[in-house]
Amino acid sequence: MRRDDESLERTSGTNPARQPLLNVKGGLSVHSARKVQEFLNENFSRKLALAEMAAVCGLSSYHFVRAFSKTFGMPPHQYVLDLRLDFAERLLADSRMTIADIAHLSGFSSQSHFTTMMRKYRQVTPMQARVAKSNAKIR
Repeated sequence: MRRDDESLERTSGTNPARQPLLNVKGGLSVHSARKVQEFLNENFSRKLALAEMAAVCGLSSYHFVRAFSKTFGMPPHQYVLDLRLDFAERLLADSRMTIADIAHLSGFSSQSHFTTMMRKYRQVTPMQARVAKSNAKIR
């Protein structure tokens, strides 16, 4: 039996854990949260500067990091990393792509960096994730 938030994630493509807490004191406005979320969803695979993200909201880098963290429950770097890892995991299901290509398309600097981040934050290597996804398809 699936949990409701899991089915939401699968159908909408958004992770419920990354949904903003709206109207939180000291956080981003609803409009700014929506704008920065859209910006990051479109640009996560390229190198992003903190000042560039802050400019989307019209804030200084310092205030942006504090407000973003309160709104999303994690700093901007972690949010972008989660977007990259989620995208890479979806690509791993396609066994025609090499892991190095997936790392590049997902915005990681190298296959090694991708593997390190997968192991650290998802507790599996890209190859282990690929095998698990292919086994899930077979069943």
